[in-house]
Amino acid sequence: MIPPKHVAIIMDGNGRWGIKKKKSRNYGHSKGIEVVQEIIKASITKKINYLTLFAFSTENWKRPISEISFLIKLLSFYIDEKSNEIIKQGIKIKIIGNISKFPKKLQNKLNKLQIRTISNNKIQINIALNYGSREEILFALKKINKLKLNVSKKNLEKFLYTYKMPDPDILIRTGNTKRISNFLLWQSIYTEIFFEKKLWPDFNKYDFYKIINKFNKINRNFGGLNE
Repeated sequence: MIPPKHVAIIMDGNGRWGIKKKKSRNYGHSKGIEVVQEIIKASITKKINYLTLFAFSTENWKRPISEISFLIKLLSFYIDEKSNEIIKQGIKIKIIGNISKFPKKLQNKLNKLQIRTISNNKIQINIALNYGSREEILFALKKINKLKLNVSKKNLEKFLYTYKMPDPDILIRTGNTKRISNFLLWQSIYTEIFFEKKLWPDFNKYDFYKIINKFNKINRNFGGLNE
C-alpha cells in the first residue's frame, strides 16, 4: 500500500447549496471557503504532499458578472485574511492556470503569496484559476513549436502547469456530477476517481478520510499485472 501523495478536488455544488438553503449562490461560495480550510488541515494530517483545488475554470467566465465579481472579491479577501496563517502552517501556494484575465490587483496578490511561500514544504496547495486542461496542453504544444523542440511526452510535460509534480493519485468531485470538466486531463490517466453526492459545503474531513481509506485498499497496477 502506497499512501497518496497528490489529491485533486473539483469543489462542485457551492451555488446549488446556497440556493438549497434559500439564500444566494454567493452564500454557498462563502461557505465553501470554510470547507477548503478544513480539507487543507485534513491533508496535512494525512501527510498529503500536493493538494490541487479547482477554484475557477476557463468555462466559469460564462457565469453572471455579479457571481464572477463576488468570487474575485472572495479570493482577494481570503488572501488578505489568511496569508500569514498559510505561511505559519508551512504551506506552499502554487497557482496553475492563466491568471492574466483577473484584475491586476488580484494577480499581484497571488504572485506575492507564491513568492512568500516558495520555501514552505509542509504541503503544496495548487490553486487552479482560469484553468482548463485543453488550454494547458495547447499552451505546452505552442511552447514546443516556438522552441523548435521534438514533440514528446517529456517535452510536453515540461510546459504543463504541473511540471515536476506527481500525477494525482486521487481525484474527488463533489456535487453528484460524474464528469471531470476539463480538469487535469493529461495528468489523470491512472488517477482513482471518487464522485461524491454531497455538495461541496457539506463535504467534511471525515468524508475525505473515508476516501483516503478506500484508496489505500485499491490494488493499483497501472495497466500491468500484479502476480
